[in-house]
Amino acid sequence: MSQAQPLRVVFAGTPDFAAMHLKALLDNPGFPHEIVAIYSQPDRPAGRGKKLKPSPVKQLALDNNIPVFQPINFKNAADQHEFSNLQADLMIVVAYGLLLPSIILDAPKYGCINVHASLLPRWRGAAPIQRAVEAGDSETGVTIMQMDVGLDTGDMLMKAQCEISLNDTGGTIHDTLAKIGVPALIKTVDLIASNATKPIKQDDTRSCYAPKISKQDAILDWHRPADEIARKIRAFNPFPIAYTSLAGERIKIWQATIVDLPLDSITGENTEPGTIIHANKKEIIVACGSGNLSLQHLQLPGGKAMNISALMNSKAEMFPIGRRFDIAGSP
Repeated sequence: MSQAQPLRVVFAGTPDFAAMHLKALLDNPGFPHEIVAIYSQPDRPAGRGKKLKPSPVKQLALDNNIPVFQPINFKNAADQHEFSNLQADLMIVVAYGLLLPSIILDAPKYGCINVHASLLPRWRGAAPIQRAVEAGDSETGVTIMQMDVGLDTGDMLMKAQCEISLNDTGGTIHDTLAKIGVPALIKTVDLIASNATKPIKQDDTRSCYAPKISKQDAILDWHRPADEIARKIRAFNPFPIAYTSLAGERIKIWQATIVDLPLDSITGENTEPGTIIHANKKEIIVACGSGNLSLQHLQLPGGKAMNISALMNSKAEMFPIGRRFDIAGSP
């Protein structure tokens, strides 16, 4: 392997996942490459005042005095020319959120690489972390890939993997992948600088699409099996949080576990899915299409997430045995 030469790097990203990678690069004295510019999505309204708020990546760039560019897209010739003028050797893309046209992909000497939160080609698309947990995958990981014009279809340069346990949520996997993604990214950049990468083509027949999560996706259907509902609850924690409704109130469910409790032991064999079949200060058990769920942490409208003990001390009257959560998930 030839000795790696320092590269002029452009970093493109927007949310916390990307900022965690950028911060690790900036804080690593062993990363010899120069980050000459940052690209991030335009500031968005946030909070009750709807004031424009910079993305986590932009804020980190500002804190480190790195030039920031925020094009709406790259269709404008001026934005394309501005990028070309940076004379980048490499563009690192981590959860940027914008599609890059060929003129951008081809501009850097070594093209653009992407840190993708899935063991490609398993999950392609916007929400690979949540979809992996929701589907019940036993493992996931990070793939560093050479970007092309397709949706996460480029050649794979490196992978780092981790297990998905029964206690993992979308949030815990997010943090784990950020940790294992950084060393994989650094090693990949060094291999690129040394002309030592060994690209591997993806097997398109093994790919699944991971669409962006909507609030509609987070509605719980109690007719589904308990294990499937439990996976959805874990997958959508901490965003957007799975929810249902009870007596006209929208209830967010942060945590639940599967329990072995025969339906006919309490309410009879014909219990409707979504019915509360057991409730005390320690647990609320709900019948599902098959199996049952013990609800652990709930959030009522206007309140914070609470464990069942605290909730039942103040709101026990909301959860009588026999009351049924609404299948549609909305009042």
